[in-house]
Amino acid sequence: MKVLITDKINEAAVKIVQEVAEVDNLPTMEEDELVKIIGQYNALLVRSQTKVTAKIIEAANNMKIIGRAGVGVDNIDLDAATKKGIIVVNSPDGNTNAAAEHTVAMLMAMNRNIPAADASVKQGLWERSKFTGVEVFGKTLGVIGFGKIGQHVAQIALAMGMKLVVNDPYTTKEYVEKFGGKYIEHLDDFWSIPDFITIHTPKTKETTSLINKNTINRMKKGVRIINCARGGIIDEQALFEAIESGQVKSAAIDVYEDEKNVQNSPLLKLGNKIVLTPHLGASTSEAQINVALDVASQVNDVLSGRDATSAVNIPSLKPNKLEPVKEYMSISESIAKIASQTMEGNLRGIEIVVRGNLANLDVSPLEVAVLKGILSANLVGVNYVNAPFIAKQRGINVVVQKSEQSTDYIGSISVKLTTDKEDVEVAGALIAPSVERIVKLNKYITSIEPDKYMLIVPHTNKPNMIGQVASVLGQDGVNISKMQVAQKHDKDDDISLMIINTDGIVENSTLDKISKIEGVISSKFIKL
Repeated sequence: MKVLITDKINEAAVKIVQEVAEVDNLPTMEEDELVKIIGQYNALLVRSQTKVTAKIIEAANNMKIIGRAGVGVDNIDLDAATKKGIIVVNSPDGNTNAAAEHTVAMLMAMNRNIPAADASVKQGLWERSKFTGVEVFGKTLGVIGFGKIGQHVAQIALAMGMKLVVNDPYTTKEYVEKFGGKYIEHLDDFWSIPDFITIHTPKTKETTSLINKNTINRMKKGVRIINCARGGIIDEQALFEAIESGQVKSAAIDVYEDEKNVQNSPLLKLGNKIVLTPHLGASTSEAQINVALDVASQVNDVLSGRDATSAVNIPSLKPNKLEPVKEYMSISESIAKIASQTMEGNLRGIEIVVRGNLANLDVSPLEVAVLKGILSANLVGVNYVNAPFIAKQRGINVVVQKSEQSTDYIGSISVKLTTDKEDVEVAGALIAPSVERIVKLNKYITSIEPDKYMLIVPHTNKPNMIGQVASVLGQDGVNISKMQVAQKHDKDDDISLMIINTDGIVENSTLDKISKIEGVISSKFIKL
């Protein structure tokens, strides 16, 4: 066995891999350099610098596993790896402590004016009265996103005597109360409660600019805000204006809308009114070692014939279970992602129904694929191994039903999500081997190919609706690759559903324009 390690990986991780394989530890390489040598290796271990492209993966004819020493896998072409049958693993928990501790450090640095006071003393000044701070004891911390990092921050806050309120659509009232906090189901009811707000969610369509002029105006006057999660969750211009006006007393920010051009952020103009750090959340020596050791151990396991614990693209399931249903894994995850991204409200239950020949098979792998699709739309670090555990931990009820009732397809699977506001149902099927189709969206009968970018537009069934939507997309530089208009079973219903596959991302500004077209009910962009 041969393993290639690129980027700077901790030496302890190298030693773990050397237990089972010959290791070449080389500097970061460009695509063409890697393509020339990658065919001789059985495993590849990288950090964020190496871009593992489809071209590299295509040349990796002996590759079994690619390990990313960290959380994000944006630098690895997951689709290409999956098609090639290569497992991709990461380390979703390696920097949990580091990120949580940095959040608390930012909270305290902001409250006690530590950066400004430090700079003042180093200038030979003694300005004690200028840097009077505030205590956290007895104050309320609002946590948005109650995953592992959010929970760790909450534990520390409770230990410091703070009160806790939590908003997260993927947890339950009972779980938060058992933890020691108060669950706020709707964000509309959340904003006015906390004295401090900390964010621990991924950046998604729903969380982009989550903190904006409108939501800031609903907050308690003098609120303090911390963001060590993802840039873009906070509208930086809105935060700048709120701090200048006094609506927000202060903020502590570790991540930014445009980190490559952070010098252009209006937040830099706020001086001592804000604490800023350069994305240091995971930057501890322990975290860097932890993620490297974790991924190295998984590479060791896979090369030794064992399962990976954090596979992000291929489920760690025994071949005899996976083989009969493997063709349905991709469509199961796709319909789950569509359902999750179109639902409104907080998730309360999941119903999975398999029909046709699938009803006679063990569909537990498909259940895992559905859970991963649903949860990964809004949570970081969800994979085929931990998806069932996360769902159970958050009190999400999952029901699987089988029906041998004949359908138009050999086998089909549907996912129904129940929230506190509505039910959403999406069904998928194979119309031929490896030919996937979305065959139902709520009550609409469809036959659309799932694609990376999809736009769903319910609208009044009248002339020129397609033309108006297409015109907006064209004006904003979005190309339509495929399109279908679907109708309900009830042909008398005058609401149709436009389903459009696009070649790129549809920005929120474009969605707003489409939503304003007379006759359009709404517009939702889906990213698979």
